[in-house]
Amino acid sequence: MKVSVQAVAVWGKIAPSHSITAIMITDDQQTIVTGSKEGQICLWDLSSELKISSKEILFGHTASVTCLAKARE
Repeated sequence: MKVSVQAVAVWGKIAPSHSITAIMITDDQQTIVTGSKEGQICLWDLSSELKISSKEILFGHTASVTCLAKARE
């Protein structure tokens, strides 16, 4: 059984910086993935009207994310 967990980011008046160093779009062209100098990976929804909205931010890398690649089946 797959359980979905909503991502929640909590910070003060200033959001964490996200200096983009890598970018990728999924094959279905509905999600953009960005890697940052700060070691974060962010997922963004891309609508058919080309509106971008944040989806998830992943923390944990201790170095810059300088490359993103798609996994193949």
